[in-house]
Amino acid sequence: MRWVCVLGLLLVLLHLSTSLRLGAFNIQTFGPTISSNPALMNIISTIVCRYDIILIQEVIDPDLEVTNRLMDAVNNQCPQFAYNCIVSEPLGAGPHKERYLYLYRVPTVSVVRNYTYNDVRFSRPPFIVEFSSTQTAVEKFVLIPQHTSPSDAVKQIDALYDVVTDVITNFNTTNIVLLGDFNAGGPYVKDSDWQNIRLSVANGFHWLIKDNEKTSVKTGYPYDRIVVTDDMKNGVVPRSAGVYNYMVVFVLTEQQALAVSDHYPVEVELKKNRKRVHE
Repeated sequence: MRWVCVLGLLLVLLHLSTSLRLGAFNIQTFGPTISSNPALMNIISTIVCRYDIILIQEVIDPDLEVTNRLMDAVNNQCPQFAYNCIVSEPLGAGPHKERYLYLYRVPTVSVVRNYTYNDVRFSRPPFIVEFSSTQTAVEKFVLIPQHTSPSDAVKQIDALYDVVTDVITNFNTTNIVLLGDFNAGGPYVKDSDWQNIRLSVANGFHWLIKDNEKTSVKTGYPYDRIVVTDDMKNGVVPRSAGVYNYMVVFVLTEQQALAVSDHYPVEVELKKNRKRVHE
């Protein structure tokens, strides 16, 4: 297992000074069981070290113990970086509550402001964060996360349009990225459903993770997505969006990969502002 993590860190080092990498990873039921497993945390922390900013979903963590374990593991795994985090309150109407957790590298990335968009249409309301980077061409940008309920995926993805409108009003910016496990495919979002999703039919939105991508370990469905606004797309490295298939990279069996999660991370790179980087 150790050589696998060394390989992962070598790939991280190759990324240095090329762009800012943003990711979203649904770690299935990421709670005390997984966070207390050293082998799994080795893989997860190596994956996290790949990103300048990463959104973690399905964090089952009432007392922040899981969050603290992950932070310790990540900062031990890649000491050449320093990571900080911002985490939502436990979200959800029922007993099964999840947090949205963002990890980001300091000092090149910082949090500007945040809020939760409380709306009963969402099973897990978006925890919206505006980030600032010293190195990106787009200096400030907003992340809107969403982990939909499969049975209500169409309605919840559509409702994200209203979240975008709210962010534009509150933060006075159109540099926006929507990301997460939208359950946007397979049995949950059919071809005939897309006409009822404003993020799909309205002008000004770009779906960077395409319908033919496989973001699930066991199925061929593109559940996890990254969507950007027109203005934000100008700050994206062309053709950089994709799926990080850690099963292939770390040479894992399907069973070993599923022990980590049933999803792969999705990612995109943001252009660096060369003038600001070299000042």
